Amino acid sequence: MTAKDFEMVLQAARPKSPPLVGLAKRHIDNLLRRDFIAGAALIDGRWIEGNQRDVVIDPATGEVFAEVARCGAADMNLAIDAAQRSFAQWRELLPERRGAILRTWASLMLAHTEELAVLITSEQGKPLAEARFEIGYGAGFLQWFAAEGERAYGETIPSHKPGSLLQVRMQPVGVAAAITPWNFPVAMITRKAGAAMAAGCPVIVKPAPETPLSALALARLAEEAGVPRGVFQVLVGNPIELSKPLLRDARVRALSFTGSTEVGRLLLEGAAQTVKKVSLELGGHAPFIVFDDVDLDKAVNGAMAAKFATSGQDCLAANRIYVQRGIYGAFVEKFAAAIAPLKVGHGLEAATDIGPMTKSSVAEKCRAQIKDAAAKGARVISAKQDQVFGPNFVVPALLSDVTDDMLISSEETFGPIAAVLPFNSEEEVLARANSSEMGLAAYIYTDSLRRALRLSENIEYGMVGINTASFTGPPIPFGGWKQSGLGREGSRHGIQEFMELKYVCFGDLVA
Repeated sequence: MTAKDFEMVLQAARPKSPPLVGLAKRHIDNLLRRDFIAGAALIDGRWIEGNQRDVVIDPATGEVFAEVARCGAADMNLAIDAAQRSFAQWRELLPERRGAILRTWASLMLAHTEELAVLITSEQGKPLAEARFEIGYGAGFLQWFAAEGERAYGETIPSHKPGSLLQVRMQPVGVAAAITPWNFPVAMITRKAGAAMAAGCPVIVKPAPETPLSALALARLAEEAGVPRGVFQVLVGNPIELSKPLLRDARVRALSFTGSTEVGRLLLEGAAQTVKKVSLELGGHAPFIVFDDVDLDKAVNGAMAAKFATSGQDCLAANRIYVQRGIYGAFVEKFAAAIAPLKVGHGLEAATDIGPMTKSSVAEKCRAQIKDAAAKGARVISAKQDQVFGPNFVVPALLSDVTDDMLISSEETFGPIAAVLPFNSEEEVLARANSSEMGLAAYIYTDSLRRALRLSENIEYGMVGINTASFTGPPIPFGGWKQSGLGREGSRHGIQEFMELKYVCFGDLVA
């Protein structure tokens, strides 16, 4: 299939009954928790309707199905004031009490899994089964950090000074800001807020404008869990306008951001004005390396999971699939056969494997990469679809015979387009994998323990999966090298992003 043929498939629009228009609204209208879509911002324990409203759009249909309050810089300043006031009381709570509140919050999330999942799918687009999984995944971070806050140990240092006692204490840094993305609108909030709140820090969340309802629903449940006023606040609005007060105000001592490397650079520059603690989880461009000694079916199954989860809109998604020449042809054939049955559709439809791209710019980028690759000699193999419903949908495709000079080899795709590139030797593929300035995650499939150890040592990525496409979760330090970010989320390291180390020397202890 040529790039032109592929674009014709993408533009075909032959919707069958039942129509997709109104599907999200019908599901939303059936929610038992009507307050989940009230659309008010939570500032200082009060739900603010605001004078202006932003709309929430179903990315599958372009239909407006909800509205939320649009906050401005003045609202953010009020939120910072409230967070600062709440800090002293929240940090003085015993860690076990903070932990109990976080556990209650997690339990409420799990009790409302179906309603939260409908919100995620309606505003983000991912299949409902994946949205349900995200609720459990997100609740897991609250549960993990509830316990981790009770283990935020300091240390005693053997003294080098006679008659002195040396201590190191871990203390909460202060007000924290979390700027979260649209691809995991619940889990990225709990991964940040769970760590900050367990450490004793109040949190101000600015969710992505595309997915505000999930964040506001979490805020409703946080209230019910007993989170005090000012400790967890959510404001929706223009990202630039709301970010400026967070960056300029010295009382905001920590900033955690997940999103593009381009935006991350700007936030890092802005945070330097007040020398904040900054943690950044930025772009990926993951290599997925398959050696010819591995079981072919396992490698194909791994590539499917690493490429097409969240419809490919995942910073961990395999972007460059390198396959050793000895099995290259067989891999492409099996991979294409596995992709062919993937069903594109609305995430609220039970049979859907691949939902819409949340943003039209993502779909456009996918099409541009396909067009560029086809023009430079790549072969386009697409999944077979009987219908495509709108411009945000992208049919899953495999690009074989991809070369390093193609856009998809140097740019993160963030969609369901799989690029397969041949390689000859271990040394060659390591150099090609490391050539990117991104360094978030890498996947290696080999049956050689020696090779796995060599590559995992020398590959320049913060996370490496050996013969697996699944390695994330609350206990692991999530983060990347190079321009993929700073700091870590999850694990015992994640809570340290919101704590300051204090050294204390007690002198003259000998009478």
